[in-house]
Amino acid sequence: MRLAPLASPLAALAALSTAVVLSLTSAAQAGVDTPGQDKPGHYSFAVIGDVPYGADQIAKFPSWIGQINAAEPEFTIHVGDIKNGSSRCDDAYYRLIRSDFDLFQGPLVYTPGDNEWTDCHRVNNGAYQPLERLAHDRSVFFDHPGVSLGQEPMEVASQAADGLPENVMFRKQRVEFAVLHVVGSNDDLQPWTGIGNAVATPDQIAEEQHRMAGAVAQVHAAFAAARQKQDRAVALYLQADMFDPTYQPPATDISAYKPLVQAIIDESSSYTGDVYLVNGDSHLYNSDHPLAPGSPLLDRYTALGVTGSAASVERITVDGSNNNLDWLKVTINRPGAVETLSWERVPYTS
Repeated sequence: MRLAPLASPLAALAALSTAVVLSLTSAAQAGVDTPGQDKPGHYSFAVIGDVPYGADQIAKFPSWIGQINAAEPEFTIHVGDIKNGSSRCDDAYYRLIRSDFDLFQGPLVYTPGDNEWTDCHRVNNGAYQPLERLAHDRSVFFDHPGVSLGQEPMEVASQAADGLPENVMFRKQRVEFAVLHVVGSNDDLQPWTGIGNAVATPDQIAEEQHRMAGAVAQVHAAFAAARQKQDRAVALYLQADMFDPTYQPPATDISAYKPLVQAIIDESSSYTGDVYLVNGDSHLYNSDHPLAPGSPLLDRYTALGVTGSAASVERITVDGSNNNLDWLKVTINRPGAVETLSWERVPYTS
């Protein structure tokens, strides 16, 4: 059953009663096969996130896009946060970033971050209503569901019919890609204090549960497609750093991610291929295995009731914010390689 787009708190809550049995539309049950599947040799793409942050990066962003274009990646993924968390969420800024995104010569796949909607309640962001900003973000960046951004867009399978056009899947070189709209601020369950709310509102809770149900369903769909097609790997992309190693989070910072973490463990532990999880949010490059047995990062979720482990999940955090001095070049290696994916940080030259 499809998730209905949110129209009111009552409608949203009614939709949630069926979320546990959610299935994607037939188009999204398997990733879209896109051109280049039989391209010989290495096949590379770019990943960026948490950029541009502040006036200096905003000015440099078109040049950085030009440098990525010069490397001729097959496509680029932006894992969210198109502004910092202390700047305004005005309409003109979204239009500016859309015009920058249109400079990408190849396909661009973007998933929203918390800074462009969740955190817009903050006074220094303009004290916007976050769900209104979310709707605006979708209208600017997802005006053609089922295709990516960029000058040469590619087809993607989206959850647009469920009101989540930003959740997309596609397939390249026997790798199943799933891009998920999962954000910081506990996936937007933390109160919108900037507009006077001391606790999460019913609308806020309904939206988060609707969106999380879509993300969980997409994880299941990506692994199902990978098994059916005997793909080499599943790669998941999202904004939220659910395993930030730089601090010990309270439950109020990570509790919303529990269903997604459980889904990743359940699917990965029974999948024979490689599994990659790529995120932004914490701004500092990192590579680890957060769901391996004995991992203290896994222990955080075990305390919340998550069961099992998945040593095969390799997580990569891309540089962002003040550390945004490079972009991540990811290569899909030849069949038979020890790892399906390899990557390197490519410094911007200016």
